[in-house]
Order: sequence, then C-alpha cells, then structure tokens
Amino acid sequence: MKATVGTKTRRQDQRPFIVSSSHLATPGSEDLSEFEFSLTVMNNAFQHWIVRCMTAAGLPELSALETLLLHHINHRSKEKSIPSLMFALNISERHYLNYAMKKLDERGLIERRKQGKEVFVWTSAKGVAYCEEYARLRNVCLLELVPDDHCVGGITIAEVAKALRIINGFYEQASRSVSSL
Repeated sequence: MKATVGTKTRRQDQRPFIVSSSHLATPGSEDLSEFEFSLTVMNNAFQHWIVRCMTAAGLPELSALETLLLHHINHRSKEKSIPSLMFALNISERHYLNYAMKKLDERGLIERRKQGKEVFVWTSAKGVAYCEEYARLRNVCLLELVPDDHCVGGITIAEVAKALRIINGFYEQASRSVSSL
C-alpha cells in the first residue's frame, strides 16, 4: 500500500495525517484513517513476528493464526471447546479454525476428545514444549525492547490495549450495521 500524506487538515501540532487511502480520510475524521493505516501496518508486523518467532522455535510451517491458536489452546493448561476458541480469538468462520486445528493435530501439537457433539482440545506435551520455546524467544527478542515503564509515547501498553478493546467494539457494531444495509 502506498501511504498518502494528508495536507488539507493538520493536527494542532501542524503534522499532516499519514493515511493509506486518502479517499477514506473524511475531513474531521482523518485521525481514524491514520489509525486504520497504523493498525494495518501493526497487524502485518505482528503477524510477521509471530511466524518468525515460531519458525525460530522450530515450527516454520505454522501460520500466524495457527500459532495464535496453539498458544490459546495452551492457555492456562485447560481444554477448550471449539466455540470458546472461536469466541476468544474472534474467528467468525469455523472452517478457518478447523483447517488450523487440523494442521496442529497432524503435527501432534494438540489432542482432542469428543463429548456428545462437542469437541474439546488441549495441547500435547509436544505442543507445550513449542509454546515454552516460543515464550523463551519472546522474552529474549521482544520483551527486552519494551521500556521498563511499559510506556510508549507517554501511554502505557496496558492503556493502549484497553483503547484497542474499546475501538474493537466500534468496528463490531459497524460490522453489524453495515450487514443490515
């Protein structure tokens, strides 16, 4: 994507907004377009990080979704149901989850049991070992970059996470609204 620097509207600090789609930068709401561009770039960087870290941990064939799924299945060492995984990771298409779980299962990273029609999954010992190696690499390569006060630009990472959860709600509501048009 080519970044376009908005010139019509400037912030109080006179810095132009940086957006990727100037046609979406509605006057007065350029900050949302700048946020969306930053989110796109951040999402891509985050996915690259996940894949590269898992590659270094020994599983180069896993995608970002498969890696996130493995970590969530491993979360708190408790078995998880398919609906709970979809809800926690905000996955609306079950076939994406099924494909990812099939890859994890084929590599011996998860185990399954069926109770009636419900399927429950948990990490195998092999899956736990890969999650632990990923965590070790994350500590060495990522956490050492985070400032001691966990602040970026005067804002704590926890505050950024809280703001993202709130903004997520805006997009969830907008998705419901646009679906009814």
